[in-house]
Amino acid sequence: PEDGARSRAGGGEARPPASAPAARPAKPAPPPAPLSRSRPTVLAVPAITIEAPVLDLALDRKGQLGVPPVDDPEKVGWYARGPAPGERGTAVMVGHRDTLTGPAVFLDLGSLGPGNTVRVARADGRVAVFTVDKVRTYRKSAFPDKEVYGSTGRPELRLLTCGGAYDRGSGYDANVVVFAHLTGVDKTI
Repeated sequence: PEDGARSRAGGGEARPPASAPAARPAKPAPPPAPLSRSRPTVLAVPAITIEAPVLDLALDRKGQLGVPPVDDPEKVGWYARGPAPGERGTAVMVGHRDTLTGPAVFLDLGSLGPGNTVRVARADGRVAVFTVDKVRTYRKSAFPDKEVYGSTGRPELRLLTCGGAYDRGSGYDANVVVFAHLTGVDKTI
């Protein structure tokens, strides 16, 4: 009986510690407003140590996006008739994985993952900062044009290179695609 009295009085009972008020998670910053059109000049991907000059590309006679010259494998091409990086819509940039002379600018593109950043310096002096959402490899025979090139209504960026298996006669059988969206605007690459 005496032990019960102590319990009721709180003498021998363990009490849960007083809890601190729950911290509120920080609200994510609102996305930056789309930028006006301005030609990209340099592409930087810190996670895979890329800092490359950008040149303009167009569609070829077959309606396919051209590629940077194979004799200059450290350049990145931008589809100049599409949105500029940072502008509303999906900007497209391509680069070689390798050439006959060795590795090229986008050799390690497939190693990127969600959260990595891509920085694009523009002729207007601003740097469009993108955050990677996902990286996918698609067989060329089943390439999802709409998913890759279609507009989502916000500023997005796609980086493309070759991937998959290589055949000397037909080249690579797939493409590596990085999907990213605009998350900031900076002044330096």
